[in-house]
Amino acid sequence: MSRIGKMPIAVPAGVTVDIAENNKVTVKGPKGTLERTLPAEMTIKLEGAEIIVTRPNDLKRNKALHGLTRSLINNMVIGVSEGYKKILEINGVGYRAAKQGKVLNLTLGYSHPIEMTDPEGIEVAVEDNNKIVVSGIDKEKVGQYAAEIRGKRGPEPYKGKGIKYSDEHIRRKVGKAGK
Repeated sequence: MSRIGKMPIAVPAGVTVDIAENNKVTVKGPKGTLERTLPAEMTIKLEGAEIIVTRPNDLKRNKALHGLTRSLINNMVIGVSEGYKKILEINGVGYRAAKQGKVLNLTLGYSHPIEMTDPEGIEVAVEDNNKIVVSGIDKEKVGQYAAEIRGKRGPEPYKGKGIKYSDEHIRRKVGKAGK
């Protein structure tokens, strides 16, 4: 039995969950609404203040989908009640970020500034030129946009310059030996 899949999902107060045909799950909460169509093989039941996901049999595909389906619903419930946040740090001389409306301007040592427009449902804030906070209700979108920002200039192992997640540790390398 899937350890993750068999755990019930607690639905906090203020969050409503609707399960339509074809496993279309709609989660409404204080922060917004999320909708997703989940695999039809899984059975999703709302029992009181808990959501329970069950699988029909022990085929390999169904075992894999069991935990996935439960995690996706749980991420939706957490997203509409608390939201998700990723913090990025910019290290390097002259590297900085600025926000102009819905456009994030990055100066990362290239010959040109990089401009990124915020996707729908994602909020980006810049704190003291070297900290970027990406927040939203959809865990997937928050993580994807944070990864796209980081991808513009990932951290390098010698001086640690570039954009990194706040909780990320960069494995440093020793530079070339001098005379």
